[in-house]
Amino acid sequence: MPEAVRLGFIGCGGHAFRWIYPALQFAPVELVAVCDRRRERAAEYAKRFGAERHYDDHREMLSQEDVEAVLIVTGYDAEGRPTYPPLATDCMRAGKHVWMEKPPASSSAEIEGLIEVSRETGRFGMVGFKKCFYPAIEKAKEITERPEFGRPMSILTRYPQYIPAGDERGSLAGTPLHGFLDHLVHPASILIYLMGPAESVTWRRAANGSGFALLRFGSGAVGCLHFAHGQSGTSPLERLEVIGEGANVVVENGVKLTYYRPGGRGTGGYAGADSFIGPDEAAPITWEPQFSLASMDAKTLNLEGFSREIAYFAECVRTNTPPQKASLEFARQVMGLYEAFLQPEGTEVALVRAAL
Repeated sequence: MPEAVRLGFIGCGGHAFRWIYPALQFAPVELVAVCDRRRERAAEYAKRFGAERHYDDHREMLSQEDVEAVLIVTGYDAEGRPTYPPLATDCMRAGKHVWMEKPPASSSAEIEGLIEVSRETGRFGMVGFKKCFYPAIEKAKEITERPEFGRPMSILTRYPQYIPAGDERGSLAGTPLHGFLDHLVHPASILIYLMGPAESVTWRRAANGSGFALLRFGSGAVGCLHFAHGQSGTSPLERLEVIGEGANVVVENGVKLTYYRPGGRGTGGYAGADSFIGPDEAAPITWEPQFSLASMDAKTLNLEGFSREIAYFAECVRTNTPPQKASLEFARQVMGLYEAFLQPEGTEVALVRAAL
């Protein structure tokens, strides 16, 4: 087994308890110390998850502990802004690589600041865009890069998010804009992961808060993000489809993938086919998890990307290799999409594509 990466952890809240701390058991890491402003909570988490020490001041932990990287899972400040930028800055300036939960910031300018700190310190940052680590999404990415798929030319993504009205977009604290920031990063990260940087976006909102965003990507491809607010609670949460040149791939509810390979139905051409059955090599392929056996592939921590993203980050730290997925530059692109929704409805917003 590879040598364990020594970790510090900032944040002892419910989300960290349910998903991030448990994911550590599936990565080559050693949890050395935890930190939370509530010292008694930090002590409880240290005992439960096997850390040697606990702190109530992250600066003290950074100065006292010999750790290679820090995971940060905190919340929002009094103004509703994510607290990650100053914490991540402190960690990188202390010589530690950083993984932080999403959303990483409230603006692309804050991410640009972190990119600059990363350059200055030689330490990298990564963001918990978990959907980029879903097995089904990773497989969709691999399929769209096959020569047989052709160029990915369009994408349709559906997500049941409410778009805040104009008078709801002035402040993050306790408003629908807070929830929008918290959740938009999910479909936005999928779009950028599968299609590359977006070049422009325009959006429209229905009276109930549902709507659409139309995107043009730097590759020349186009995309549509359907905000399906108002759908039934019994409906699958999300769906995406990427169309190539003679092939397409669909991911339903984050777990079921169907690949419609190049080919056709039956023989004889239009109106002349005597059977709807085509050749086996053109038949669609479907993958979905099985839940009969106690195997890792069906574990929620794996299906929802938590264990996979932490293991990926640990490998990046172990090999001192900046992440190619969910990097700070990737986060800047995601935040650019969020900021487009702060512009008036119907405006075509140009997005910064080039890496800083």
